[in-house]
Amino acid sequence: MQTRFTKLLVIACASATFSLAHNKGPELGKMAPDFKKNDIEGKEVSISDNKGKVIVLSWFSKDCPFDKKHHQGADGTMKGGNMQKLQEYAAEKGVVWISILSSAPGKSGYETDKTIRKVIEDHGVKATHIILDPDGKIGKTYQAKTTPHMFIIKKDGTIGYMGAIDSIKSTKYEDVEKAEPYFKNALEGIVEGKDFKPKQTVPYGCSVKYASD
Repeated sequence: MQTRFTKLLVIACASATFSLAHNKGPELGKMAPDFKKNDIEGKEVSISDNKGKVIVLSWFSKDCPFDKKHHQGADGTMKGGNMQKLQEYAAEKGVVWISILSSAPGKSGYETDKTIRKVIEDHGVKATHIILDPDGKIGKTYQAKTTPHMFIIKKDGTIGYMGAIDSIKSTKYEDVEKAEPYFKNALEGIVEGKDFKPKQTVPYGCSVKYASD
């Protein structure tokens, strides 16, 4: 015979199971989780509104040396590095690039509407949209783990690549040219309709500083 407590426990467990089953995060080849959020210019951005276009999601923090590595140019400044070149290629091909900052207030990498402007200028960021996600809602939906963490969404709305930007887990600018460019190969493959491998890798970088961390 079930007591009232037992019944409540069963209901709670069932609810938790339901929640977990609907929070699997992004899956390769499956529809990308949608979101609606204003970028720093006040324009509403969503995955669904950009269906029919290739979309890049990249997690960013100015305080992360791994991010600095990919923004740094040969002259040591943050104006002409690997990330900006990828963003330029994306823009030329009509790709929507969304850079997301999920650092919580008081955490490393946190930016406000006022401070983000200087970060963009200093780093030469060329993303289509920049979204501040201080509550971590978008980051947790995508289970973004590191800065950088890269996702490519195909024109049909499915995830075509997710993971690391390249194969060498270092903070050295010199390693960019030596590494296998996982993300670049995936982006070019998806844009140009060519096969590529790998389609999923393990991201590396600084951990995304969520409020609960």
